[in-house]
This record gives sequence, structure tokens and C-alpha cells, in this order.
Amino acid sequence: MLHSCEALDPVVLQPAGFITSAFNSAGVHDYRGAARYIARLPYGRNTNRENPLVVFEENRGTCSTKHALLRRLAAEQALDITLMIGVYEMNERNTPGVGRVLEAHRLTCLPEAHCYLRAHRKRVDSTREIAVAPAGQISNFLHEEEIEPEQIGAYKSNFTDVF
Repeated sequence: MLHSCEALDPVVLQPAGFITSAFNSAGVHDYRGAARYIARLPYGRNTNRENPLVVFEENRGTCSTKHALLRRLAAEQALDITLMIGVYEMNERNTPGVGRVLEAHRLTCLPEAHCYLRAHRKRVDSTREIAVAPAGQISNFLHEEEIEPEQIGAYKSNFTDVF
């Protein structure tokens, strides 16, 4: 099950590196608040996933860029929060709008990679703002592993090839 950013601790951000400074400049001063801020930004592909601050610069992000940014912030703050990638069976129920595409190709689902955080043994998704987990959320992952923020590009793109 994926939890909202409310599952994260509101740890006050201590002076650290440039990621912390970017959040402070945006008026964010605790970790849960950082995840809320990121969740409220629109979903959208970024031009350069390798730029750690691209989410701030483009005011949008994907599951990859949003969670990589939050993982970098956690690293600066010495928080025990990891960046995860998991493969799930994408279908109309957990990804509204994809059903017609799947149907056109006579498929019921496709393997899809999703990035999220792991904190306190919970999966935390800050891709979008959700107060409570929606009924159709991703509930089962076929495979999960911890990754580094630098792996959200080519590594993630090739991740579902083995499924």
C-alpha cells in the first residue's frame, strides 16, 4: 500500500546543502512540509532528470524527479528515508485513463515502474496530493528495490525490460 506524505515525520530542516536551501527559499521548513509541497506540484515530465533542482525550476515533476529530490533532501538531513523503484501491473483501476490504450492492444495490464520513498517501513508516494489512499491505488508490486537519485534516468527506463 502507498501512503501519502502525511506518513512522514515533520522533522525541522537544519541548515545543510543546496537542496535544503531551495526548500527553505520556497518557504518550506520541515520534511513532511517538503513532501506536501512536492505533492502539490503538477505532474509533468521534466526536461533534464539529471538536474537535482529541475522540479523547482520547472514547477512540476514525475514520480522519479519528485521522489529523487525528496531523497536528496533526506540525505542532506541525515534522515533514514530511501528512494525505491517498484514494478506493478498498470491497469485502468490503478492508473485511470490507460484502460482504452490497453484495450486497443488487447491487454489487461502492462508492467510499469514507479518511484516512491520508503520511510518507517512504509511506502510513501508524493507524486500527487492524496490525503487518504484512493481505492484504486497501486497495492501490489511485482519487484521492488532501493535506488539512488542518479538512477532515475536510464536505469529506470530499462527497469521493466526484465518483466
